[in-house]
Amino acid sequence: MENKKSALIYGIGGLLGIFFLTFLDQWTKHLAVLHLKGQEDIVWIPGVFQLQYLENHGAAFGILQGQQWIFFLLTLAYLIIAVWIYFRIPRTKRYFLLHLIAVLLTAGALGNFIDRITQGYVVDFFYFSLIDFPIFNVADIYVVVSFIALIICILFIYKDEEFSFLQFKKKEK
Repeated sequence: MENKKSALIYGIGGLLGIFFLTFLDQWTKHLAVLHLKGQEDIVWIPGVFQLQYLENHGAAFGILQGQQWIFFLLTLAYLIIAVWIYFRIPRTKRYFLLHLIAVLLTAGALGNFIDRITQGYVVDFFYFSLIDFPIFNVADIYVVVSFIALIICILFIYKDEEFSFLQFKKKEK
């Protein structure tokens, strides 16, 4: 009973986190459409950072332009795998960071997935002109931060055997 209650709490918490983060991403994109589309760039730090509207028909940093079906299939596969992994992560304090990373990564994937399905492109608007970095959005930040955090976890926080929850193994009777 306790295990099901714990799974329910983590499940609801994860869904609420994904919902909130995805809402935040969609809201910022809505603001970008309202205030940046067809307008001059808004320069916050001259020569360094500005807001610039872009309709990205590709993947991160503009790769695979116009290949929407690839993104649909990959995102759908990711979401299925993410749910499976999320509920396999042990529900202890030790693994709480992995739960947060899964929520952040899923919200990022879902935020851009919603754009691709509803508009056929992703709205990007953050631009670091100092290094001419590709224009990106809040969902992209979620994905990059979660991948960096995951790499740090794999390299420095968890031991290999602590990922045994990802193995396909039959339960012993």
